Amino acid sequence: MDDQNKNLILATALSFLVILVWFVMFPPPEVKPLDPNAPIPSASQGLTAPTIGAPVVANSATAQTGEATAQATTDADAPRLNIETSSLRGSISLKGGRIDDLFLKNYRETVAPESEIVRLLSPVGADSPYYALYGWAPGAGLTAEGVPGANTLWQIESGTTLTPATPVTLVWDNAAGLIFRREITIDEDFMFSVRQSVENMGPNPVSLAPYGIIARHGRPANLKNFFILHEGIIVMADGKLSEIDYKDVEAFTLNPREGAPAEVIQASENGWIGFTDHFWMTTLITTPGTPFKAVVKYDPERSIFQTETVQPTQTVAAGETAIADSRLFAGAKEWNTIRFYQNQPGFFAQLLGEEVDQNRPPVDRFIDSIDWGWFFFLTKPIFAALHWLHGVIGNMGWAIIALTLLIKALVLPLAYKSYVSMAKMKELQPQMEKIKESAGDDRQKLQKEMMELYKKEKVNPASGCLPILLQIPIFFSLYKVIFVTLELRHAPWVGWIKDLSAPDTSSLYNLWGILPWGTPEPGSILALIFIGILPLCLGVSMWLQQKLNPSPTDPTQKMIFAWMPWVFMFMLGSFASGLVLYWIANNIITFTQQYMIMRSQGYKPDVFGNIVSSFKRHKPEQAKPEKKK
Repeated sequence: MDDQNKNLILATALSFLVILVWFVMFPPPEVKPLDPNAPIPSASQGLTAPTIGAPVVANSATAQTGEATAQATTDADAPRLNIETSSLRGSISLKGGRIDDLFLKNYRETVAPESEIVRLLSPVGADSPYYALYGWAPGAGLTAEGVPGANTLWQIESGTTLTPATPVTLVWDNAAGLIFRREITIDEDFMFSVRQSVENMGPNPVSLAPYGIIARHGRPANLKNFFILHEGIIVMADGKLSEIDYKDVEAFTLNPREGAPAEVIQASENGWIGFTDHFWMTTLITTPGTPFKAVVKYDPERSIFQTETVQPTQTVAAGETAIADSRLFAGAKEWNTIRFYQNQPGFFAQLLGEEVDQNRPPVDRFIDSIDWGWFFFLTKPIFAALHWLHGVIGNMGWAIIALTLLIKALVLPLAYKSYVSMAKMKELQPQMEKIKESAGDDRQKLQKEMMELYKKEKVNPASGCLPILLQIPIFFSLYKVIFVTLELRHAPWVGWIKDLSAPDTSSLYNLWGILPWGTPEPGSILALIFIGILPLCLGVSMWLQQKLNPSPTDPTQKMIFAWMPWVFMFMLGSFASGLVLYWIANNIITFTQQYMIMRSQGYKPDVFGNIVSSFKRHKPEQAKPEKKK
């Protein structure tokens, strides 16, 4: 069983080495530089607007002329309407009614108190335009000039600042019998509600289809490009989740299926679509029970990605009004907040005493906007436990240690069974050696006698390995939770650890702060070599765990396992402090468990002796003379 444990550690080390080599040999492609002043193209005139070939803006009433296209290059002079809540700050451009200026007030770019707050949405003309807009696609009885578009200048009908207590209403008259209104409300967190309406004052019926768009110019500058995290486009349609990478959208545009440069997903009842980053998200949400088309598009010339929701066409008779409701989530992927939007006004939400807003129906599977991974059945409850422990303890670092202790306690029966099986196998070792000598090269005889021995002594050699294999999904689930969740971002632990989602900032380069000079630039070779205190503790904890047993007799194995803790120490030095903290806690608890279980089985580990022997230089054994017959 010792070899199985060591082989498992070796396999994990080799896996990390393969991943490291892969990223060195195949770095992510560079993003093509963008022209921030590139004009916004208009959409074709169809009921499925915003239709194929029109990334970013659909059915602009003024985008039919060159003058209007030139006007679309900047929003600097457009009048604006302010947004102010406890979580958000920004503004809405009256040009197109775009929600294109949004800051997250409770999150900063760095741990420094004076650093800038996080900017989520930006207007055209900024470095990385990213915005949401709404409109109507013209149908029977209408042309593009008869509906509001991206460059339409709206008027304020009511409200001066959008707050949770004061909604705003925008209005636009097409001077041909149609009056369009857009009522926008917002809550204290990150959810906008948008009600679009069109009043037909003319003599003839008209047909039009409401839509919503989120447009993003270029890939995000801080894209992680890490296989464990999805960053890109996310679609939920009738309970089915689709995660689409930026590179896949680009590839689909260059090689479209059936000639269509857009990915269309039809939802019959529930769904949402948008962009998801590591910690932030922007999604369009339709009203439950309303069918819609979720559309993903990309403009390769301008490197613009676009997600859309297109609702069914409505026919508005003379004297009538058509209404279309939708929502926009633009903010941080806070577990509590997203869970609230998903559960209200569900039975369990009411049972737990959570506030229920009947005007905001639940968002189907919204909690899955967080990338829980393949082991979601483990990552979700693990994070729920971490969140609860954080609420009780008040410090995320100690909550990680408490969670590690809790999980190790839960799997203790498996660990106990594993080490008891290992102890029994050690007791049978002399008998097994005798069987090997007597069987010689006869493998069939060897296997038969071994099975008889196992049956006689009631030992299952696989019983020690299976418990460890069952712990592997738990290990990777913890890794996933600590890496992807927002709650660890800028979360301090003790002393110099100010951000558990970032690498250890201390460095051997200045003797961890003792010497009067700074540390190497993060991500540099020097930063990789001159590791911090946490990675060093990780290497020492792995090394001590090895010393529970004597070194392998095989020289190659001995060399590999002698170097393994220190290789891991440097490999994981650039990982998030929360992950390294988990591994240190896991190693210490595992060491303690192994020591106590081995003592309970009558075997006293000579840890000190094994440490001393590892520093001794062993001379190669001389061949013993053969005995005379």
